This record gives sequence, C-alpha cells and structure tokens, in this order.
Amino acid sequence: MTTAPLRICFLTYRGNPQCGGQGIYTHYLTRELVALGHSVDVWSGQPYPELDERVKLAEIPSLDLWNEEAFFRVPTLAELRDPINRREWLRTVTGGFPEPLTFTQRVWRKYQSLAPEERYDVVHDNQCLGTGLLPLQEVVPIVETIHHPITKDRKIALRETKSLRKRLGFMRWYTFIPMQLDVARKLDTLMTVSHRSARDIEDEFGLEKGRVRVVEIGVDLDLFKPMPAIERRPDRLIATISANAPLKGLPFLLKAFAELRRDRPNLNLTVIGRDGHEQTQRLMRKLNLNGSVEFTGRIETSDIIRRYAQSTIAVVPSLYEGFGLPAAEAMACQVPVVSTHAGALPEVVGDDGAAGVLVKPGSAECIAREISALLDAPQKRLDMGVQGRRRVSNLFTWRRTAERTADLYREAIAARRGAAK
Repeated sequence: MTTAPLRICFLTYRGNPQCGGQGIYTHYLTRELVALGHSVDVWSGQPYPELDERVKLAEIPSLDLWNEEAFFRVPTLAELRDPINRREWLRTVTGGFPEPLTFTQRVWRKYQSLAPEERYDVVHDNQCLGTGLLPLQEVVPIVETIHHPITKDRKIALRETKSLRKRLGFMRWYTFIPMQLDVARKLDTLMTVSHRSARDIEDEFGLEKGRVRVVEIGVDLDLFKPMPAIERRPDRLIATISANAPLKGLPFLLKAFAELRRDRPNLNLTVIGRDGHEQTQRLMRKLNLNGSVEFTGRIETSDIIRRYAQSTIAVVPSLYEGFGLPAAEAMACQVPVVSTHAGALPEVVGDDGAAGVLVKPGSAECIAREISALLDAPQKRLDMGVQGRRRVSNLFTWRRTAERTADLYREAIAARRGAAK
C-alpha cells in the first residue's frame, strides 16, 4: 500500500476546542497528520477551530444563531435568501438542532465548485453525519468518526429529566438522530475512539458487528504533565465537565461532595466548565454548597493544568462516555482518578485499580465512599498518579492516533479504487 502524502479535507461543524472533545480532536489529529507529511485543510463552521499553523482553515459559516455574544440572534433578510440558511433558521426556531445537516449541505455545495486539481484524496467527517455527505461520497472517499452514539445522550437526558416540557424539548432537539443513523449506515468507512463505543454504535445504529473500526484518541503529554513546583493541596477535588448535560453526571458528584463535607468541612471542589443551569444552582443551594464549589468557566489550557497540579483527586461522574478525555488528561498530570465505569471509562482508567478507582454510575454514595478512602491514603494516591501517567504515555498519544487514522484513509482510498475497476 502506498505511503505517499495525502490531501485530506477534515470536516467539523463546530471546531473550537472550548466546545468540547470534538474541537480537541480536530486540533490534535490534524496537527499530527501534517507532522506525518500529509496536507490537511479543515472545513469548519463557527466557532472556528484553533489549528496548527501548517493546517489550513476553510470557513463554512453557519448562521451562528447560538453564540456567547448574542444568545440567540435573528438573521437578516439577505441571509434568509439562501435556502440552506432558511432551513437552518426554521428548524432552530422550532426547537431543533439543524447544524449537522446544514453544514454538510454547505460542504457539498462548496465541494462541487472546486476545480479538479483542488479536490482531495479523502474527506474525514467529524461526527456531522448530515445528508450532504451522501452525494459527496459519490465523488470522494469519506472516513467518518462517530465519537459515541448520540442515542445514548437522548436516552439519558429523557431518563434524568422529570419535567414534561423539558422532555418534549429534548425530543424535538434530538430529531436529527434518524438522519444520522441513516447516513452512518450508508457511509463506507466508520471509526470511533474506543471498543465500548464501537459496540454501542453498532448496536444502537443497527450495524453489523465489526463495521466500526477503533482508533483511540490521545493526550498532549507535553502540556498535560506533573508540575512539581506547584503544591498539591490535600483538600481539593477537581472535575472537568465541558457541557452541563445529564450525560456528565454532575448532580451525583455534587451530592457525593455534600456528603463528604459533613466530615471534611474544608474540602473544596473545582469544576472546569460552566454551571450555566438553574437546576444546578438549585441543587447547590439545597445541599448548602455555595462557596465550596468553583465553576471556572472557560479558561486557558495552562490554567486547567495548574488546577490539576493543585488537586488531590480528579472525579469523573459520567453516566456515559465514548472515551473519557478528562480522565486521561488528569492521569497524564499524575492525579489519581475516581471514575464511574460507564461507557469506555474502564478502557481509559484501567479496570485493575492501578491508576484509578471505578464506581457504579449514578451513585453518589459510591463516589463519596471511594473519594473518602483515597483522601485517607496519601501513598496510594501517589502510586496511582505515577501509574496513570505511565498508562496514558503507553496507550494514548496523538501521534499513534494520526498514524492509525492515516492507515484507514489509505484503506478507504484503495477500496474506492478497487470498486472502480
């Protein structure tokens, strides 16, 4: 199989690393692909990604109806003359989430305008799964990353939400799922980031076993590392929760933290992320946690690493994870981890207890019990931190991710050429 450099088009409808794991995936995977000698262009909607200087950005603007500057903006009449924009506007104001659809429609329109010499060897789609990919696949091989089955998000959101109004809102929001299921079944090459996620995607999407390939993601070990010059506090818990969604299990962590503070009143919790939810505020008032929990909001990566260095234990209370990057990043910083065994977290943390402790998802009692035991075992915490760093260094690097992804690109290209003969 040829090892010649490839011309790669990478698609992501929201690319900023601050938007969560998909933005991080975009930044690091494309950086390592160009380091391997490939040419990579990222086509992205807002908020645009932060890219290595060797990676080119092609802006594919959405209406950007939801953003921090204007919570919800009204498009101009000139913008609404575009039929794709009208579709995005109408579906959004009726409670839907059309961005994956409309982004891929814009991508297909732009791709058709490219001259033959401007086209790519392969297109890598980062979980857009919109119908615009189907005609695109007729002219260029597509490799699709599905980080985890979004059907899990919907099930957990509906299960954890008691309000009928909110349940109806979730049902409307997730109306893009049938489209994504249909598109996934029709794409030639599917990949994901863990073996558990692969099994769940195949089950949830109705795919044959072995259809989804596994390429684990990585951690930037040059950034996420121990900082011996910073004193680690004996009373600081930390959690990274980029989205205040039921999937992330934040209420169970807050309840566990409240239980721990009964005997440890000096204990504090740092949450990397925004509270942004009245339900969270109500729960904190009920548990009398005001003043003991800090939500950082969006902060620089250097600040995240410094806070890891200050922390005693990292907690991952998720009800499901397709991979669990916060756990891996904490381990890379030599912070012992208390994590649920939901989704792929055992693949990241390890199920032998060497680098972290796994507990039952959705159980504040179990989370509190294991945190308490670790707080009373300083030598065990040190040993777990060392083992965690070693595990991540051996298994989860972005260079390894890029090499294995490039192999999939070449397989997809070879399969297309074989089919054309």
